[in-house]
Amino acid sequence: MIRTACLGWLAVLLGAGCASALKEPPPIASMQREPTGTVPADALLQEAAEEYAKRPDKAAVRRAEGLCLAAAQADESKTTGLVCAIQAKAWLAERERDVKVRTDLAVSAVQAGQWCLRREPATPACKFWLAVALGLQARDRPATAEDGLRRMDRLLREAAREAPLLDEAGPERVLALLLVRAPGWPIGPGDEEEALVHARKAIELRPDYPPNQLALGEVLLKSGQKAKGREALLRGVELSGRAPWSGDPDVPSWVADAQALLAR
Repeated sequence: MIRTACLGWLAVLLGAGCASALKEPPPIASMQREPTGTVPADALLQEAAEEYAKRPDKAAVRRAEGLCLAAAQADESKTTGLVCAIQAKAWLAERERDVKVRTDLAVSAVQAGQWCLRREPATPACKFWLAVALGLQARDRPATAEDGLRRMDRLLREAAREAPLLDEAGPERVLALLLVRAPGWPIGPGDEEEALVHARKAIELRPDYPPNQLALGEVLLKSGQKAKGREALLRGVELSGRAPWSGDPDVPSWVADAQALLAR
């Protein structure tokens, strides 16, 4: 677990103290770029889903992001719009090269996650997607990394207990990646042995989901088990070409990630 004091490379990199990963979020209305009038939330969410399905069209995903936020504003009793907004922001941030744009996306994803938990504090989807957003923010705002990774670790563990099948075993998969990529104690929560436990749990829950195999492959490679790591990565590529995943718009990025790891 991460300690509360600033340590090691964080302090050197920043030349200053650690910052809180969470600040008071702005109103949802101010996060929404375009007004949608009196369109019902369900209609906005349907349109958002149609736009998001057009990946890898970035303009369509941006439209989906705006429609999700509009739905969140149209119906303040639900979190569906906030969850889909974070998902769209995360997809865009992962593919954005401009650091400022990427950082703005990550910060706004964290803000949407905060609103999500305020509306429904016990909802695993809010915990999971806020954790994803905190990880994105930590990459480009390292001052928030120590606090953000600590919160991320806690949120993912809670989501894994409460909704293990969410996003095809997403909490276990993302927790495995957090633990294998983050620095270890006393700087961060990194732990290769525990990462392997969670990666295998994701496989146990959803063995045919390609990203779960890719996560296992990455963890195995990092732990020195190269043959088994390559086997998992190749299995992920194979599954990407099979139903029901062969038609998923994100297949090319999954395959590219696997190839990058195999080339190491």
